[in-house]
Amino acid sequence: MQHITVLGAGITGITTAWFLRQSGLDVTVVDRQPAAGLETSFANGGQVSVSHAEPWANPGAPWKVLKWLAREDAPLLFRLRPDLQQWLWGLSFLRECTPARTRHNIRQMVSLGLYSRATLQQLRRDLGLDYDQLGRGILHFYTSQAEFDAAQAPARLMREHGCELDMKTPDECVAIEPALAQCRERIVGGSMTPSDESGDAHRFTQQLARRCAEAGVRFLYDTRIVGVERGHDDVAGVQVANAAGEISTLRADAFVLCLGSFSAGLARQLGIKLRIYPAKGYSVTLPVTAPDASYSVSLTDDEHKLVFSRLGDRLRIAGTAELTGFDTSLNLVRCQAIVRRVRELFPAMTDGSGAKFWTGLRPATPSNVPYIGRSALRNLFLNTGHGTLGWTHGCGSGRALADIVCGRRPALDFAFTPQTRFA
Repeated sequence: MQHITVLGAGITGITTAWFLRQSGLDVTVVDRQPAAGLETSFANGGQVSVSHAEPWANPGAPWKVLKWLAREDAPLLFRLRPDLQQWLWGLSFLRECTPARTRHNIRQMVSLGLYSRATLQQLRRDLGLDYDQLGRGILHFYTSQAEFDAAQAPARLMREHGCELDMKTPDECVAIEPALAQCRERIVGGSMTPSDESGDAHRFTQQLARRCAEAGVRFLYDTRIVGVERGHDDVAGVQVANAAGEISTLRADAFVLCLGSFSAGLARQLGIKLRIYPAKGYSVTLPVTAPDASYSVSLTDDEHKLVFSRLGDRLRIAGTAELTGFDTSLNLVRCQAIVRRVRELFPAMTDGSGAKFWTGLRPATPSNVPYIGRSALRNLFLNTGHGTLGWTHGCGSGRALADIVCGRRPALDFAFTPQTRFA
């Protein structure tokens, strides 16, 4: 039986392990944390959002980035550093801002999003998973006329590629989510994607990890990757250290790289260049203290780039991106900016009491399109670089990657890595 080692136990690593095991392969998962889903997958925005297919890199982005450089609470903040990888990433980002590249990237993300959402729904039905999911759609609302006008063209393109997305008036937005009546005078319009969902990615990942273990997947938790051995055209082994500091070398027929923001560093050790840079994101989790004034439909505040999800008796608000290397310290200015915006929009919902703050590193590519497929080394496969859409794209990416490892053509129209070939 072919043995596959998956590096990383976030949403992409666990879904990859599940589908590889379902294909009859012997699977081992390695992660430095004591359990699955404890890093980027832990407290994300909670949205399964095919409608979030407009990439950060678009024709209007360069001006916005320049305008936001001096703002500590900017939605997208480039904190310029003497970091070659950041500057190379930034140059690639600018190249992706052309209209043609934006159209191409939207098509990739819509296609992957539709496939992944359907795969998630099938997994939920087949395994009876419960992770505070809600299937009430996602409503994007706009408080800037310029932003609303700029959203029309990307929305048309998403509809062309199969994303169900309807433009709404302010009153229609309030009818869909009555909690928006608290900020009705600010809203200039919106768009609704009724097929999108929300749910707790952390709970999902841990439940699926348990099912993986029951199916025979081995887990090496509390295990750090400390080095790699490259052969002539393959990965000969991965050196790891367990919790006691004991070092050993893992051998396998193939390896799958699912290390999120840390994927690029490991790939460089093998002579492979991945344009992945950590985008530090924030979330705030609030208790539901005023049920009648709280939202239940998932929302997106497009002007401030914030997403709102209802996770049972919790309200999750997440967003902003800070390109500042691998720093994971909480920036209270950015945390408080999220709470301030929530209170502006929903004054009757919360006073900010009981807020729990979290930050994580999201593995961003310049195009927002992830790396999925075979690498330049014959036994190394990639499933990484999902940025802010790991929860949206995770199930489909894992399923497609398992097909590729097994030599099958995935049922997905997507530009896989150039080295990927199908029989």
